[in-house]
Amino acid sequence: MLTILGFAMIATFLVLIMLKKMSPIAALVLIPALFCVFVGKGARLGDYVIDGVTGLAPTAAMLMFAIVYFGVMIDVGLFDPVVRAILRFCKADPLRIVVGTAVLAAIVSLDGDGSTTFMITVSAMYPLYKRLRMSLVVMTGVAAMANGVMNTLPWGGPTARAATALKLDASDVFVPMIPALATGLLFVFVLAYVLGRRERGRLGVLTLDEALVAQTRTETVLVGAGSGEGARSTGGSGAGADLPDEPEDERFQGLDPNRATLRPRLYWFNALLTVALLTAMIMEWLPIPVLFLLGAALALTVNFPHMPDQKARLAAHADNVLNVSGMVFAAAVFTGVLQGTGMVDHMATWLVDNIPAGMGPHMAFVTGVLSIPLTYFMSNDGFYFGILPVLAEAGQAHGVSSVEIARASLVGQPLHMSSPLVPAVYVLVGMAKVEFGDHTRFVVKWAALTSLVVLGAGILFGIV
Repeated sequence: MLTILGFAMIATFLVLIMLKKMSPIAALVLIPALFCVFVGKGARLGDYVIDGVTGLAPTAAMLMFAIVYFGVMIDVGLFDPVVRAILRFCKADPLRIVVGTAVLAAIVSLDGDGSTTFMITVSAMYPLYKRLRMSLVVMTGVAAMANGVMNTLPWGGPTARAATALKLDASDVFVPMIPALATGLLFVFVLAYVLGRRERGRLGVLTLDEALVAQTRTETVLVGAGSGEGARSTGGSGAGADLPDEPEDERFQGLDPNRATLRPRLYWFNALLTVALLTAMIMEWLPIPVLFLLGAALALTVNFPHMPDQKARLAAHADNVLNVSGMVFAAAVFTGVLQGTGMVDHMATWLVDNIPAGMGPHMAFVTGVLSIPLTYFMSNDGFYFGILPVLAEAGQAHGVSSVEIARASLVGQPLHMSSPLVPAVYVLVGMAKVEFGDHTRFVVKWAALTSLVVLGAGILFGIV
């Protein structure tokens, strides 16, 4: 019964948010609360929620202060040169912009933190997508997939968890997987190229001057047409027709080169502060929430020494902070109920028990396939510390080494990064102003395909 209710709870959540019948925050809270009552453990709901909130509180704190920090860095102009450089490279070509999104996300992912990756990527690319009226779900989908592949770096989390759970050396797990993961990243770049061609076919290629003229004309149409039919200037037929239209009332946005918050004299201070912050994060000198708390406080104090200016900057980013932190705490209800009631354990046991006996010698392949849905529907901690040891034990009984099982377990990460249980994805969709349901509908099929490409490459190269 718990198995059925667990799958039903997840399916109900996904259907409601994809159909936009409920907001993600409401669905993350109300659906697990309702199912907790169905399970007959409504009296324990408070305990489950507190356990979930306690576990995710450091993550919520990290995201809150990270948003403030990078928001201030955007305000003061730290990323303006990056945006200008990408503008020069992309030349208002949608194809180059989408490929550039994938490359930028992959490079920034080297720091091992998904939230940071998405903040920097969206900050740099969002003005380009808005200026050309490109589909924002393409940006969020490509960024999430590139980060998902790179998330397998030893300091990114999954590899370390797999190695710890099975008592292996992280290098023995990761290094042999490099060819398969490189193939997956190459596939993301190819997919970005294909999606970019679709966007180019839908929008064409403009010079920057033409883009600005198009911006002015579109804004005039929006103001004059209001909510009527004339307001929809990016209607959609042809290659891009399956992509959601942008809201008619949103104005093109960019980084104003004359905004009052710019601090050109402090550019190198801000650059060095950011490098030092990322270095400290990678080297684990302090917990990440503490680092971003200190970084945000220092950035505000140095760049905006006057209290009214500091309050103005905090108020400017309050929407993002509240949205993302609210999502994290709402997700804590979902994970708390899923784990506290035992539903996740019963679901995993059911899946393992229903593996055909004849698949025993192919447990590495089975692990790779299972990692795709399981890491989407549950946290990495739950999968790597709860499910992976069971799969490894079953594999050993049929002569499959634990290290092969560990490598195969990394396959699902491209899809995992878009899971509703991953706090970083709310940073991505929140900063990009994309509905979570739209992002999910777009990315799931492509991310699952990327995971299968990694698995296929691992089998082809004899790694799995």
